[in-house]
Amino acid sequence: MAIKDFFTEVQQQEISQSIERAELNTSGEIRVHLEDKCKSEPVKRAIEVFEKLAMHQTELRNGVLFYLAVKDKKFAVIGDQGINNLVEVTFWDDVKTTMLQHFQQGLFAEGLSKGIEMAGEKLKVHFPYQSNDVNELSNDISFGE
Repeated sequence: MAIKDFFTEVQQQEISQSIERAELNTSGEIRVHLEDKCKSEPVKRAIEVFEKLAMHQTELRNGVLFYLAVKDKKFAVIGDQGINNLVEVTFWDDVKTTMLQHFQQGLFAEGLSKGIEMAGEKLKVHFPYQSNDVNELSNDISFGE
């Protein structure tokens, strides 16, 4: 199965809509990236993808990346320094734990959407929506090789 087919078209739309809803209340930016295999440790690979997607170039450094390597069954959730400086040190682990509970039941789209919702709530607290806010990054899922 091609990586682009991991989620159905409907699930991809639901995930993009979860990002859109989460970003309605914040100036933060959320992305989802899927690959078949993780070329290194998941957090390290997520950092590479984060930079490749130019997520570190947001004005307030408040981007969040959900990285999934589906065949390897590995994932990471990372935030840029703007959000990392403000959230509790355990926050991303809490998000991952919630997602993993869904993933273990085979509910990948639901788990991802729940994680996005949690990140959006935290971003809303620290980076509330501004009237001049622009969506700096695409809400669509990006795919690796």
